[in-house]
Amino acid sequence: MLQIYCKNINQTRSFPEGSNLLEIYKGFGLNMPYGVVSAKVNNKVEDLNFRVYYNKDVEFLDVTNPSGMRTYFRSLCFILAKAVEDLYPQGSISLEHPVSKGYYCDLHLDRSIGLDDVIRIKQRMQEIIDADIPFQRIECHTAQAAEMFLHHGMMDKAKLLRTYDQLYTFYYRLGNTTDCYYGSLVPSTGYIRLFDIVKYYDGLLLRVPNRKDPTRLEDVVKQEKMLEVFQEYHRWNEIMGIATVGDFNIACHKGFATELVNVSEALQEKKIVRIADEITHRDRNGERVKLVLISGPSSSGKTTFSKRLSVQLITNGMRPYPISLDDYFVNREDSPLDENGEHDFESFYTLDLPFFEAQMKELLAGNEIELPRFNFVTGKREMSGKKLRIKDNMILILEGIHALNPELTAQIPDENKYKIYVSALTTIQLDNHNYIPTTDNRLIRRIIRDSRYRGNSAEDTINRWESVRAGEEKWIFPYQENADAMFNSALLFELAVLKDYAEPLLRKVPNNCAAYSEANRLLRFLSYFTSIPDDQLPPTSLLREFLGGSSFRY
Repeated sequence: MLQIYCKNINQTRSFPEGSNLLEIYKGFGLNMPYGVVSAKVNNKVEDLNFRVYYNKDVEFLDVTNPSGMRTYFRSLCFILAKAVEDLYPQGSISLEHPVSKGYYCDLHLDRSIGLDDVIRIKQRMQEIIDADIPFQRIECHTAQAAEMFLHHGMMDKAKLLRTYDQLYTFYYRLGNTTDCYYGSLVPSTGYIRLFDIVKYYDGLLLRVPNRKDPTRLEDVVKQEKMLEVFQEYHRWNEIMGIATVGDFNIACHKGFATELVNVSEALQEKKIVRIADEITHRDRNGERVKLVLISGPSSSGKTTFSKRLSVQLITNGMRPYPISLDDYFVNREDSPLDENGEHDFESFYTLDLPFFEAQMKELLAGNEIELPRFNFVTGKREMSGKKLRIKDNMILILEGIHALNPELTAQIPDENKYKIYVSALTTIQLDNHNYIPTTDNRLIRRIIRDSRYRGNSAEDTINRWESVRAGEEKWIFPYQENADAMFNSALLFELAVLKDYAEPLLRKVPNNCAAYSEANRLLRFLSYFTSIPDDQLPPTSLLREFLGGSSFRY
């Protein structure tokens, strides 16, 4: 008999060897209100059909847990893919990117899609769910799986697996439909309790439950600018012939890695030039832009972007002057408290708003001010001794996570402001049914940066990530559509470069800690990329902010 410790109820019970997780869940008498979807076994996420042969610690997960939501979402995607295959044997669907609190999907038919198509797909998905069809997991040699997908005409999966350096892999079957999903699925389609799919511009929007309240769907949030940026970068990927990681790996194996780096960097610089030109030449009511506001979530590359933008503004005859919002923090002891009574350093109200507003008014009126400086050692704001007055052609570059919050610059005329949202919006996909979360891209950047420059381990960074994400959801994301321009700081090749830096850090995360499951997932995800050495990156690359070797001073 096995001894299984259940973290959900802090109890240990005996089970026969070879019991699967679903049997163990029932044996503990658990009844999770939102339904169980997967479990962590010794801090590694497994599906509920996983069989246990040794003593283990087990924590059962529902959709309120990030890992549980990923399990739910993968399963829902497979149901969508099967519904499309059943209804449109000559068509296909690709899951492209998160937007509007859902996931944008492109339905590939030989015609435009209509509302009747959406109704048919949703109805077929519900039929598949009602039939409670089991998801079957098949493990085999990677080469065998690649040949099987090649035979089925699923080139995106065949390319990825042919460039995957592991001997074995696994794939799934749902009825007569075969597909790859790189993580756990629920045991059967009946586990999907709530979803929706609606027409969204030229494609579809797959809607999922709200994590905090899984009895309702996430609200659809208007994100036209975000969608436009994603689609722009997808077009760039198509120009280079790189839509999936399999395409990318094959291009690297053929010796095109340097070209991919150079073209990606050039496309990004071209976007910065366009933004600089728009700032320089915009004139509203006879008023030019005097203040550029740059915001974005953690590890989005705001600092390097602002420096590269400043270079382009200088070439246009402007005189950019950087100001950090961090220097306008209230003293640390005066920071607002969160619901747990802890200081909330992500809050908008960590800023001394009246002081900031007064200084900006003085500057824009042509008066001189003394700039503040926040001392992060003492936790107090000081005056820096630096004096500033806006002169001819001078433009202020204000960077900070709260820069797009309309309350920050409500008293400054719109004609004097230009707002930019920066984020790493990953547009390459693992394959057509497995997108790469933009948050994973940023988390990997942050793990590397925190290790190199802040003395934090990958475990430390992962443990804080949920809190960082919660702050972004509350204080940053609601204002991203306020931007005059959106800049995608993700580079097509970057995960292939970050891989060699991140993997050693992630392997150091011990398996007896909560962060291990996330570290293990990221390691598996990175294993699909062919590495590119960082010596091919220019010193002005945005990635240098995280890796080192930049020609900019930070």
